[in-house]
Amino acid sequence: MKRRQRQALLRWGELSGCPLPLRRCMAVAAVARGASCNATARFQGCATSTVVCAVRRYREGGREALRDRRVANGQPKVDDRFREKLSRVLVGTPEDWSWCRPTWTRELLCLELQRRGLPRVSVATMGRALASLGARLKAAKPIVQCPWPGWKRRSRLYELKCLETYAPPGEPVLYMDEVDIRLNPKVGRDWCRPGQRRVVVTPGNNQKRYLAGALNARTRKLTWVEGRSKASALFIQLLWRLASEYPRARRLHLILDNASVHSSKKTLKALAQLGGRIVLHFLPPHCPEGNRIERVWLDLHANVTRNHRCRTMARLMDRVHAYLAARNTQRSASPSLRRADLRRTA
Repeated sequence: MKRRQRQALLRWGELSGCPLPLRRCMAVAAVARGASCNATARFQGCATSTVVCAVRRYREGGREALRDRRVANGQPKVDDRFREKLSRVLVGTPEDWSWCRPTWTRELLCLELQRRGLPRVSVATMGRALASLGARLKAAKPIVQCPWPGWKRRSRLYELKCLETYAPPGEPVLYMDEVDIRLNPKVGRDWCRPGQRRVVVTPGNNQKRYLAGALNARTRKLTWVEGRSKASALFIQLLWRLASEYPRARRLHLILDNASVHSSKKTLKALAQLGGRIVLHFLPPHCPEGNRIERVWLDLHANVTRNHRCRTMARLMDRVHAYLAARNTQRSASPSLRRADLRRTA
């Protein structure tokens, strides 16, 4: 084969728009130039049989024989209609479609779509169809539903949102909640090299500390106290801390959940001693998404407690307090937050 013929063959392979004919054209051109099949296979990173097959097909049928023969298979089974029905099936569980299984498998998805009148596909094809939709295997998220009716829950959340937005400047609104800090690390995902897995050494005897915090809805400043138990004393300690940090506030509004320590007799007595300066506003039951401080605790676990290597509780709590103090410093130094506060005040 002359040089112009080899160049024309390679140009034809590039214009085909498919990598398989291009690889075959490159193999044929290399062999025609005088290279052996073994050397060509090593250079292209493929099997020697692939090069031999490409040369044989070219000798028998010319460059048209180098095309991908799957082009003549007809219309693909996984089309837009197939993906649309697959997406609808994934919204529910197998039990919603009369299958005695709580989770989907690729085999079961193939059977379900075949029952809906679509062509039968292999498990590997179903895997590619799921990848084209962006579907992934994910762990289920356990939740507890709010027992209130939907209208009542939405109405209560709207009232709390209005309280945060239209509260007078002298009456700060704070989101309050507790969080557990455990010496046994919270195990989470981390980036690793192939074949490597992160090892987290646990101390064995678990220890716990508890934080009660209040997040200012306007300044995003966090106020927190530490305790050894999640009891009324921890919440009362936070109330007195807030009263001392906001001495000029006529009234403090706390948005919090329905934990028993928030309405115990000791708590009611402490609120009476504070002269009604602190008013509690309870969220609907089992509604953590309405409490903004939950995001702060998620960031705390992600930055400090997840996969940590602290051997003592004192060392872990030092890191916790350092992170929260740095967060407050960063928030107070943020110019965007200061501009937002000025706009709200105006």
